[in-house]
Amino acid sequence: MIRAFVLPDYSQIKVDSFDELPAWDNFIWIDIQNGSAQDIATIEEKFKISFPSKQQQEEIEVSSRYSEEEDCIKIITQFINFLPQSEKIEDSDVSIIVKDNVILTNRNFESRVFQEIVRKIKQQPNQYNHALKILIAILEQGIDNDADIIEFLSAKINAISKSATFSASTDEKVILKINFYQEAMIKVREDLFDTQRVLSLLIRNEVIKDENLEKIRILLKDIASLIDHTSFNFTRLEFLQNSFLGLINIEQNKIIKIFTVVSVIFMPPTLIASIYGMNFKFMPELDWKWGYPFALFLMLLSTVLILYIFRKKKWL
Repeated sequence: MIRAFVLPDYSQIKVDSFDELPAWDNFIWIDIQNGSAQDIATIEEKFKISFPSKQQQEEIEVSSRYSEEEDCIKIITQFINFLPQSEKIEDSDVSIIVKDNVILTNRNFESRVFQEIVRKIKQQPNQYNHALKILIAILEQGIDNDADIIEFLSAKINAISKSATFSASTDEKVILKINFYQEAMIKVREDLFDTQRVLSLLIRNEVIKDENLEKIRILLKDIASLIDHTSFNFTRLEFLQNSFLGLINIEQNKIIKIFTVVSVIFMPPTLIASIYGMNFKFMPELDWKWGYPFALFLMLLSTVLILYIFRKKKWL
């Protein structure tokens, strides 16, 4: 799908192929979602640009994810899709090119970030009369999306710390949840760092005017505060994980202790039974009338004596 916005009234055009778009020159934003190779090649030829390849999108070097040419800004940035119902989190790269007051975005996924930007443009078209303003709005919406995810994860982490139980049936589930939230926080943190790098480089560009400069500075401050919040959540998750693992170890030690005590208690009676179970011909107690009760008494006495020693040592 290709979504195009046209000035001056920000009319929106949705088509399945670039060839279906009118031959206008007043486009301000062309958004390509799951575009075909032919459509991308046609757009590159028309606007004299080249979208980053898949290999370039996977690289992490700053020079590969942000570049400036004479009349063009190329950006590869990351956006997160988070589904609270299924608790799945995915990160995907978006290629953004700004050239001659036209912004072109190329992505292979549906994102709430772009849905919100389209809604804002429809509500206040005059606020987005320049491609750079749309670019900053996209990055801002990505930050807002990250903030929402952090807020959701913080609530989940708080719920774990308040209501989680430590029974054998839930220990594994809780640990798996903590691991999932740690992975989610890592993805959000990487996304924030990626946006921070882009904004830090973008603010140095000479085409950025005073109004946009102030907006970028505010966004950088917001990112810094969100990164601090993710650090706090990381610390909290690590504390919860260590606490749960420690309690699990304590429960396991209690079980092992019980087995150890039972084993030690039955060792003397077992020894006595073994002795009197030997079939030697000359054993004094074999012909004794009270031999059997005497053996049982020795077993009971050894058990009570072991229990008394354990109690006195406070091992039980």
